[in-house]
This record gives sequence, structure tokens and C-alpha cells, in this order.
Amino acid sequence: MTDDVLVLEDRRPDGVVLLTLNRPPMNPLSQALLAAITETARRLAEDADIKAVVIPGSDKAFAAGADVKEFEPNARAARRVANGFRDAGDAVSAIPRPVIAAIRGYALGGGLELAMACDYRIASESARVGQPEILLGIIPGGGGTQRLARLVGPSRAKEMIWSGRQVRAEEALAMGLVDEVVAADDVVEHALAFASRLAAGAVVAMGLAKRAIDDGIDRALAQGLDLEAAAFAESFDTADAAIGIASFNEHGPGKADFTGR
Repeated sequence: MTDDVLVLEDRRPDGVVLLTLNRPPMNPLSQALLAAITETARRLAEDADIKAVVIPGSDKAFAAGADVKEFEPNARAARRVANGFRDAGDAVSAIPRPVIAAIRGYALGGGLELAMACDYRIASESARVGQPEILLGIIPGGGGTQRLARLVGPSRAKEMIWSGRQVRAEEALAMGLVDEVVAADDVVEHALAFASRLAAGAVVAMGLAKRAIDDGIDRALAQGLDLEAAAFAESFDTADAAIGIASFNEHGPGKADFTGR
């Protein structure tokens, strides 16, 4: 029964996987759901047949936040909650393929933190995002203070976290918190179409570029360039590099038929 499955997995013929959070309508992020996200993401990270991942929630919410009913008023319990969010976010971000969040409705608190662990965020015109933890007298514990500041800058991150306000889609687009805004009915199909285009490319090289960007962004430039050089060299060991270089020499750019290997 799909009602008992917390993460629904739909593998498509083009190598795109649709991972749907299944606690409708608002998808509160319980520890059980976070564990299911972690397990699924880690498994996908080891699957060479996967070419891209799209994560949507329901039409009302990507995820409306942590399951506050599970909160206990002590630091030890809070650390367990934070660890669950950390594991899920780290597992999603470690998938060596493009990971796209399709945000309809609300992505608040832990929901926004999960979306920020993805590589690219497509939001509906009616989407609302934010870090409202301060309204409970607490702060974000699943990456909000870190990933948000890296996306929008420290001043905007502080304002959003201090106020706890909900940000509309167009403002989120302007500040770089989401990457595209489309009509609500089109969000998932738009994300799947984007993922499908990427899936037809050299996805192993995309994963290497992702790793170099993510691991190098907070390091000194020289260290980042070292990471890039290592990933550049590694990309030449892929089957797609041989295909792409041969195709360029024979047919010119943009004609290669990649295998994703």
C-alpha cells in the first residue's frame, strides 16, 4: 500500500527518478520520513543507472516543516532531530547527479532546508518559502543558517530567520533562493522536462562538476582550483568523454550521443 510508503519512487525510462514525499497534504518531516529520505538518497547515490532526480511534495506543500509534535523541550532530543535533518540533507546533496526540487505551495522550515539541499529549485507562482522557527523560540536546525546564507547572503538570511516571514515566489527568485518560477500546474512537468534534458547528457561529468562546485565554494581559490583539476582529470576516464571527444572531432560540437557512463 502506497499509504504506508513515506517516499514514493518512480523510475522513468530516461533515467530520471521522481521521489515524492508521501505525507499529504502538508508533508510534515517526521523522523521516520527523514530516515526514509536518507535511505533512499544513499541508495540512489550508488546506482549508476540514475541520471537525474526530481523531488516534489504535494500540491499544497513541498514540506511545511518539521513535525513539531515530535519536539521535546530539551537539548538532547533537539540534537537527535537536527541529526535526522542533517543526514537527510547531506544524503540528498551527495547524490552525484542533478537533483531538482519542484516546490508547490509551502516549503517552510525543514521543508525549505530540504529544498536547499537540492541543486536546483523550481517553484510555483503561489509558492511560499521561509524559515519560521523563530516563531517557536528556536532557530533552524537542518541547514537553514548555513545553506540559506550561502544562497542569498548572510544579511538576507538573518532577516528571513529573525523575522520568520514567508517569502513569495517572485521575491525568492529575485534573491536567488529559487531558480525558476512557473505556473502551479506546470511545476512538476517542467522539472521533469528539465531533468530529462540533463539526463540525456554526460551525467557522470555533471556529477564531477557538482562535487567540485559544492566542495570548493567555501575554500580558498587555490584549493578550489585543485579540486577542479582533479575532477577534470577524472572526467577523462569516463565513457562519455571518449564519446564526446570523438564526436566533436568527427561531427563538431553538440552532436554526441552520451551513455551516462
